[in-house]
This record gives sequence, C-alpha cells and structure tokens, in this order.
Amino acid sequence: MKGISGIRPVPAAQTHRTTMFEIFFDLVFVFALTRVITFMAGSPTALTLAQGLLLLLLLLYSWGPYTWLGNLVRADVGLVRAATLVAMAATFVAALVLPDAWRQEPEVLDPPLTLALAYVVVRAVQLVILFWVSATDPPLRSTLRFFSVPVVLAWLPLIGGALLGGAAQTVLWTVALLVDIGGARIASAFRPWPLRSLDHFTERFGLVLIIALGESLISAGAGPRTMAPAGAGMAAALLGLTSTVCLWWLYFDRLAPAARGAIGAVPGDRRAGVAGDAYGIGHSPLIIGALYVALGIEEVIDRLSGEAPPAGPLGWEAATALYGGAALYLLSRLIFRRLTVGAVDPTQVVTALLPLALLPVGRSVAPLAALALLTVLLIGITWFERRVDRRDLVS
Repeated sequence: MKGISGIRPVPAAQTHRTTMFEIFFDLVFVFALTRVITFMAGSPTALTLAQGLLLLLLLLYSWGPYTWLGNLVRADVGLVRAATLVAMAATFVAALVLPDAWRQEPEVLDPPLTLALAYVVVRAVQLVILFWVSATDPPLRSTLRFFSVPVVLAWLPLIGGALLGGAAQTVLWTVALLVDIGGARIASAFRPWPLRSLDHFTERFGLVLIIALGESLISAGAGPRTMAPAGAGMAAALLGLTSTVCLWWLYFDRLAPAARGAIGAVPGDRRAGVAGDAYGIGHSPLIIGALYVALGIEEVIDRLSGEAPPAGPLGWEAATALYGGAALYLLSRLIFRRLTVGAVDPTQVVTALLPLALLPVGRSVAPLAALALLTVLLIGITWFERRVDRRDLVS
C-alpha cells in the first residue's frame, strides 16, 4: 500500500482534518497576503488600496482550489505533496515581488512579469493535480473541463498587463480576475465540487482567517523597539490588540461552530454547493477585511512612531483601510451567517454599517483617537452580537 500511495492519490476520508503540511502551505500563502499590506503601506493612496484589493482577490481565488484538492485527496502524500511544494515555491516567489507589483524594470523578468508567471505556475499546478485526481471520477472531470477554460484564459490578460504596466496593467489584471471568478462560479453552478470532509473544509478556511487576524497583532506591535509604558505607541498597540480580539470573537466564538453545524445538516447532494457559496462568497472578504484593518493599525502605529508624518488627522486613505476594513469584515460576516445559519437581524446590518458612518470622523481626528473610536465601536458591536448569538445560535 505504501508503494502505491506514492504513485496514486490517496483519497481523503470523511473524518479527514487539516494536516501539518497544509498548515505549512497556508502559512506561505498568508505571507503572500501580508506582502500586499507592505505594497499598500509603501504609498497608501486610493489607487494603491484598490490595487491591493485586486492582488488580495487574485491570491485568494488561487488558493481556494487547493482547499478543495486537500478535501479530495491527501495533500501530504506522494506526488500530490511534491506538486504542492512546487506551488508553494511559486507562491513564495510571488510574495517576494508583491511590494513591487506595479514597478517595471529593464530586466526581462521584472516584478510584474515575475508575479504573473508565478501566479500562472500556482494555477497550472492545481489544474494538473486535479485532472490527475479526477482520472477515475467522471463528474469531477466534467467540472474541471468547465473550470479550466476561464482559468487558462485569465492568464492572457494577466501576462499582457504585466508586460504593458501602468494603468493597462490594472485594467487587464481586473479583467483576468473577473474571467477567473466568473468562470469558477459558472463551473460550480453547473456541477459543484465534491465535499468529502466538512471538518477539513471549514477548519482550513478558519485557520487562514486566524492567521490573517494575527497580522493585525503584528501590526499592533510594529512600532519602535522600545515603548514607554504610558506612551501613545503602547496605547495604540493595546487598542490594536483589543480590536483584533473583537474581530476574532465575532467569528470564532459562536458563529464558526454554528455555521459548521448548519452546513452539516444540509442534505449530502446540496452540501458542497452551500459550503462553496458560504466560504467562497462570505469568507474571503472576511480575510480581506481583517488585512485592511491590519493596514490601518500599521498606519496609526507609523504615525506615532515617527515613521510617517505625525501631525494632523489620520487622513482618508488610512481611515478607509481601518474603518472600511472593519465594515467589510462585519458585512462579510453577515453574508456568511446568512448563507449558513440563515438568521440575520436587520439591526445587525445597521451595526455593520456603523464603521462607514464614522469614517469621516475617523479621518478628521488624530490617529490614536481614530483607532480608539473604532475599538470602542467594535467592543459595542461584539457585546450586541453576543446577545444576538445567544438568541439565534444557541439552542
């Protein structure tokens, strides 16, 4: 059996859980996500925030199929592991050049083209593995035929944009993303991916989110080497920690297990579609929202540590990252809740929009005050959501 398992894929059992190898792969992937924060923090403008969002979406939708793959077969065994290591190396290369994603250089392989080619390798590896795995699974092979066409077509504007640079790169990479996402949605609607282990699937997404939330803690500690115990930098770091704890609590305390239970109660023939919608539509923006909050916290810390101009208000760009990221997280949480548990109170929508309502205030006050205001708001929302969770999620 051991000799065969090195050649043939080993099917994942219904009780399969996330392996240490998959966690290692996800750490490299989240490292790439955090490098997008480095890209946006280098010059936080409206354009770079939008370009950063584009990069985050491209990365997230390149990672998703690896979650489905690990749910079908053991990703830590034999040729699947070897191929995944190739994808891991390509992801790491992409992470290294991400901060210079729009900087063209005279070299043939400048950062934009290197990033595009690394992305192609990541996608090509997953297609090769999936086609190999589906050799004895006609329904999966049928899904892959639909899925692979838009994936490959998206490579053309991706590489073309890298060669042209500038505004053309932004436009063409947006086209590549839309082709990729649109094709994936059509393919999954035609025939959903098979879901073998719900525990593995939900756990994998949750681990990536909690690693992304950890980036907020890193941002909260990214100040000067020494902080005065009663100084503004220490206060900002503690506020950043408190905000991150609230974001963690809002998802992991009760919603995550309730969502897993709700999907588990869905009949087997519909479960894969419900899980794909919930985690594909609702979960990815959660991760993006957490990363934007991390960027906002980093901007506040930079102002207080002398790494950015300390005078004046926080400004639109940093406030948009901080408050807009929180709003995106809260709204995505409600979408995820609606697609799983099904119960969303209208007042929850109102509270999720409060960060956007306070954004003009946040951009016009001092950085520390802006972070304090958001932290107080998140504490209040967490308290309110716990009351809703007690009513709707706890039997």
